[in-house]
Amino acid sequence: MAENHGQPSAAEEPQPPSRGFLRRFGRLALLYFNGEERWHARGLAAGVVVLTLLQIFIQIRFNIWNRDFFNALEVRDKAAFYGQTYLFVLLAAASMVTAVFQLYVRQMLQLYWRRWMVQRLQRRWLESGRHYQMQFLPDAPDNPDQRISENTRWATAIAVDLVVGLLQSVLMLVSFVGILWTLSGPLHVSLGTTEFAIPGYMVWAALLYAGIGSGLTWLIGRPMVEINLRRNQAESDHRFALVRLRESSEGIAMIRGEADEERGLKRAFGEVVQVMRRLMRSERHLMWLTSAYGMLLSVFPALVASPRYFAGAITLGVLMQITQAFYQVTTALNWFVDNFPRLADWRSHVERVLHLEEALDTAEQMEADSVIGIEEGPLPDGREVLAFEDLQIAHFDGAVVIQEANAEIAAGEKVLIVGESGSGKSTLFRAIAGLWPWGSGRIRIPPREHIMFMPQRPYLPLGTLRAAVAYPAEPRRFPDQAVAAALERCGLAHLVARLDQEERWDQILSLGEQQRLAFARLLLHRPRWVFMDEATAALDEANQDMLMGLFREELAESALISIGHRPGLDAYHDRTLTLVRAPDGARLTARRRRPAGERAPRPVVAAGRGALRRLLRRRPGTG
Repeated sequence: MAENHGQPSAAEEPQPPSRGFLRRFGRLALLYFNGEERWHARGLAAGVVVLTLLQIFIQIRFNIWNRDFFNALEVRDKAAFYGQTYLFVLLAAASMVTAVFQLYVRQMLQLYWRRWMVQRLQRRWLESGRHYQMQFLPDAPDNPDQRISENTRWATAIAVDLVVGLLQSVLMLVSFVGILWTLSGPLHVSLGTTEFAIPGYMVWAALLYAGIGSGLTWLIGRPMVEINLRRNQAESDHRFALVRLRESSEGIAMIRGEADEERGLKRAFGEVVQVMRRLMRSERHLMWLTSAYGMLLSVFPALVASPRYFAGAITLGVLMQITQAFYQVTTALNWFVDNFPRLADWRSHVERVLHLEEALDTAEQMEADSVIGIEEGPLPDGREVLAFEDLQIAHFDGAVVIQEANAEIAAGEKVLIVGESGSGKSTLFRAIAGLWPWGSGRIRIPPREHIMFMPQRPYLPLGTLRAAVAYPAEPRRFPDQAVAAALERCGLAHLVARLDQEERWDQILSLGEQQRLAFARLLLHRPRWVFMDEATAALDEANQDMLMGLFREELAESALISIGHRPGLDAYHDRTLTLVRAPDGARLTARRRRPAGERAPRPVVAAGRGALRRLLRRRPGTG
């Protein structure tokens, strides 16, 4: 299976959850509740609180109803019995209406909070090329797409559910502990000759019952936090392998690599199965406790309160009221027991979101701390130039790629940059684009709106062919006639009739057609500066000549800076800059500028073995 570069394997042991988890999550949550949508967010949160209070009030009224209903049964009061039945219908209706409205407000809070978080992460991820830069961070977060699309969903949805549940439990505890204290009365205990009374003994019984349950839950379920982290990572790695297979399906099918891919997918899902077995085992262990705990809860309060009932100190209605109040108090105290699996799952999702958020902070700080100074705009005398001043480019680990480059390229010049593979040509382009912050020195660039970069494989967005040609502008920015003329000029007349069809154009068009489409973009946007990185590598010589001819005709005033290995490219450039590899970093050297009007001779290659030698000399990749 193809290597998963930049993606950590699920087999690797994940890092334990970072300290200060609640503080870190709280800081992120406050950005929403104190941000631009704060009044909407606070209004929804307030609605949830008000409806929760109403639910508690209804539960208290139900507790009183329990006393009156069973007292009516005990004394065989038929009128009171039917009266309490009608009251039950009203309370049940009120409870249902309140529950539905609370669910609605809670869902809206979850949805809008997730929307805010997704949009924030997407914006920060895309800003200034951070989606590219983050690949080079030592602790780069794996699968940022899954973290944004899926982990944000559970991080916000479960958070709202847990907070609402905790609030409800706290309010329930405050409301019913007083009722339980008052109803239970004192328990008189005799130890030998010593007698003493335990006031509100049912409250102490509830605290003891819940405390034992919470402690055992923590001991048994503690490994679930780490297991859920492992599960999330294994699931995302398997999903990434499937997406990578789909995106590379043609190459895999051509080379008949399906068997190897299947082995790789089995390994990836094998990690999912392994971690799910651990999770299921932990859940079974916890189920032993929660099942026994719930079963005992159904009879424990009646057993504890029965001595006062048999002594005649309380009626059957009061006994049932005590039982129901005990249930509410222990349920409130058992919030941790009941929600521990969800807490573990929620924390694993939040940690992935926080890791991405903190990686974006690192990338942003890395950009701010960059020692490559990039100055944008014309010189004081009004000239637009591309200039390198003592420019040194390095890897993030400090290894030097290019050593102290000095050069100046004027507007309208056509310059070819050559050098053997690995000498740093593409990295130089990344530094010019502001995507490579590691190094020192200064780069002066023209205004960004005057620049267009052309990589070897053009990016074609999802949508119509018109959107792909106009990218990154809006699809309707250019008239139909202009788009059609640009396609025809670049040898793509057969695509004009399909401009408004939505397809996966990156899969339908050959690489050569995609490269010609990128030249059609140039004709529409007419940038003053064009940077080409092996942008004609998939074209035959005839199509390369046709498209490079644009820079003598329609784009004659545009500056062209090219990276390329193809023979004949120097015929379309005024001069050549060469990156010469050296142990301490490649050095930029300039070849003599040709006189104005003089063109470099076209290479003459003999047929037969000469053509074969030319193919063998051609270097793969972009350097």
